[in-house]
Formats: sequence, C-alpha cells, structure tokens
Amino acid sequence: MRIYCIEDFKEAYEKLITKNAYKKLEKDIIQYFFNKTFDELCSGTRLNARLKESSETPYIKKRLGGSGGYRVYFLAIVKDESLYLMFVHPKTGKMGSSNITDESKTYLYQKVFECIRDEQLYDLHPNEEKNGIVFEAVSKRKER
Repeated sequence: MRIYCIEDFKEAYEKLITKNAYKKLEKDIIQYFFNKTFDELCSGTRLNARLKESSETPYIKKRLGGSGGYRVYFLAIVKDESLYLMFVHPKTGKMGSSNITDESKTYLYQKVFECIRDEQLYDLHPNEEKNGIVFEAVSKRKER
C-alpha cells in the first residue's frame, strides 16, 4: 500500500505541527495511517457515498485523536491500494474548526484527481525512527 498527499495536506500539516498545541498530530498520523491494512483505513465517513464510484474510490473524512483531535480528508483508490491525503485540520484550538465547507470538500475532491493525473504528489512514509513523516515529491523520485 502507498500513501500520498497533495500540497494542500502538506501545507496544512506543516503549519499545524509548528504549534505546540498540535504537536501530537504527527504521532497520530503515523499511528493511524502506517499501522493499518488498506481495508481498515477505508473506515470513516464516506463523503461520496451517493456516487457510483464510491466503492472504487471512497472519499473519506476520518477523525483522529478522539473528540478534540483532527479531521483528515483522503481518497482511497481500491484497485491500487493507494491513499491520497488531501487536507487536515484540528477540531479545537486557535486553528480549529468543527468541519470544512461543502465547497472546500468539492474543491479537494476535484484537485486530488488533477494531482494524481499530473503527478503533483508527495509520497509519505515514516522516518527510520518512526517518529516523523518524510514527504518525497513523486516527480523528483522519478528523476533518480
């Protein structure tokens, strides 16, 4: 299984982990996304449940870290067993919100397919110590 993200996720993530109130985010993402099977990761609220392609490409909103934690939005592509993290936000604190707008959800859904097509993605994996996340640009990886 591969885990990727788009720039929107990377920017939100990097902004959050610089704040002491959100330092737990990195650990929560590593624990959740890198320690589960693909099928386990497809749990959460399906935002495209009414669309016919939802069984092949579920668009998921997942709560991490309990009631005061974070929401992560991602697309799962079943046939490739790949996840595409699109956005993350805290639910509490100075930068927190209970949800994002429907317009933002639609924007992210459209953008992730564009990023996949154009290979404007980052490959994510934990560092060797498993206490940090490494973002490797897909386009740069292919150049090697």
